[in-house]
Amino acid sequence: MIEGNRKAFLDMIAASEIGPQLLAESDNGYNVLVGSTVEHPLLFDSYADHPNILNHAMNSTAAGRYQLLHRYWVSYKALLDLPDFGPDSQDDVAIQQIKECKALPDIDAGDLSSAIQKCNRIWASLPGSPYNQHTNSFAALEAAYTNAGGTLA
Repeated sequence: MIEGNRKAFLDMIAASEIGPQLLAESDNGYNVLVGSTVEHPLLFDSYADHPNILNHAMNSTAAGRYQLLHRYWVSYKALLDLPDFGPDSQDDVAIQQIKECKALPDIDAGDLSSAIQKCNRIWASLPGSPYNQHTNSFAALEAAYTNAGGTLA
């Protein structure tokens, strides 16, 4: 079970990627497809596997709480020996991605700024992301993180 600052960081990513309103209108973001809005939620029905639904307008297969692309899911599913695309598996992939960014020590220490900077190549909504998409402010992310129980250094 993921707890403490790690859980708060995952909740912050979800709030950044999905948004609080859509999190509330879905299965806490775990069943959300890229391109969803509160007015027009795009949700998938089965956690058996990544839905691999291409949103042509966005040219993306991103899905789930952390908006994971299908092409990355295939590798992570094998690497982590995941049974499905359910909430626990999505959390496990996100933690693995954070590990690969070398941000877990920062998260554990409460160094939110450093952790966000290290992870912004994975999640396009984080400040400093190179993807030329909408990003959220550090202040908004810090609020989401602390509201989820995260502690700061």
